[in-house]
Amino acid sequence: MYEQSKVSELIGFARVAAGATVIDVYPGDGDWTRLFSDAVGPDGRVYGFVPTEIVEVMGDQLDRMRTLAQQPGRENVEAVSADLVAMPAAMQPADLVWMHLFYHDLHTALMQTKGATAAAFNRAVYDRLKSGGFYVIVDHAAAAASGTSDTQSLHRIDPASVRKEVEAAGFVLEAQSTILANKDDPHAVKVFDPSIKGKTDRFAYRFVKL
Repeated sequence: MYEQSKVSELIGFARVAAGATVIDVYPGDGDWTRLFSDAVGPDGRVYGFVPTEIVEVMGDQLDRMRTLAQQPGRENVEAVSADLVAMPAAMQPADLVWMHLFYHDLHTALMQTKGATAAAFNRAVYDRLKSGGFYVIVDHAAAAASGTSDTQSLHRIDPASVRKEVEAAGFVLEAQSTILANKDDPHAVKVFDPSIKGKTDRFAYRFVKL
């Protein structure tokens, strides 16, 4: 997790409001789910969405979400699992869909095992969001003009490719943040490499459904 000032800025960037409905896509340990749960309050709803493509190889991911949802004060959290592009049928319309360090995985073999594509997923997100809802993506940046060529090998993606794919689904880019940028990242090593782990150059986009 980031230092508190950056966490607060990212929460603000995502425009999370009291009473909102949030879908946290592949929430991992649930750090962001907890933050969103606090932000939306008792009248809001937070779905920890764990795709079945993940569950089939890391079953504990869904268990973690279910455990979190049962904690005192987390009555507004619900653990949900379905095939990646089946998201629209699994949850109610949302004000925010949040993807943190996961969008690049849409282009990896694991997430494509059941035929999912980035294009299909982005359309699913568009269908699930309310009019005026936000789609926020934070991810590891790849070298400029590299497209999606480093998604499998380095777990990075060219920000320009993300923008192109998401706008093709009907979204409009409303804002971008450089709060997580790192100009010293060479973009040529895997994000888990000790030399760069936790310090990768990252981009943040906020798209809106008009």
